Amino acid sequence: MSGASEGFRAGEAAQRARDARAQAEMRQQIVDTAREMERLGINQGTSGNVSARWHDGLLITPSGVPCAALSREQIVWMPLDVRDDDPLFEAQRPSSEWRFHRDILRARSDVNAVVHTHSQAATALAIHSRGIPAHHYMVAAAGGNSIRCAPYAIFGSQALSDHALEALHERLACLLAHHGVIALGRDLARALWLANEVEVLAKQYLLACQLGEPPLLSDAQMEEVIEKFKGYGPRK
Repeated sequence: MSGASEGFRAGEAAQRARDARAQAEMRQQIVDTAREMERLGINQGTSGNVSARWHDGLLITPSGVPCAALSREQIVWMPLDVRDDDPLFEAQRPSSEWRFHRDILRARSDVNAVVHTHSQAATALAIHSRGIPAHHYMVAAAGGNSIRCAPYAIFGSQALSDHALEALHERLACLLAHHGVIALGRDLARALWLANEVEVLAKQYLLACQLGEPPLLSDAQMEEVIEKFKGYGPRK
């Protein structure tokens, strides 16, 4: 074997090692995100799920594993073109909601992470098929003048994924009727932050409703907030 060939093989091995370390770190971030959701009180038990884009696929939490028992080895990788009859399902059990995670990451190049919760106040609104209107300027953090509620469909179904994609059009969060919340982000930290913010906004709205129908900010006022948000926060 020539020196050049040996160097090439060594370089390949080093790259594989770097990729393996990076994937292990991403798997751990997903585990940590799931545990933080429970700590924040926006998820519990085996409900909810988390995914992150990884190369030409995604990494997603497994089905039916409480976050306290979750390990990074249990995180499931799947390609973005995965189908219901893919052989990988014979060996692995990804979250039952893998369809909307796959479809969101496939459709939204601006999104690298998806967080799904069953947070209480937001789900209470979703039980009434009510979204969150512009009662507070922070509604704009989800990308528009409201946080929509997608129509009901049974969990894990393609119909639910289709409804979610429509509700998320030009948005970073939505509610799911009789179900919960989806929040998106450029990374896991941002998606988790938004999921928690949606719950805060839902609590505010429910409290304000006790005094009557809350006054709302106008579309023009919300557009002003959305524009201002474009320059908000740290620059990478």
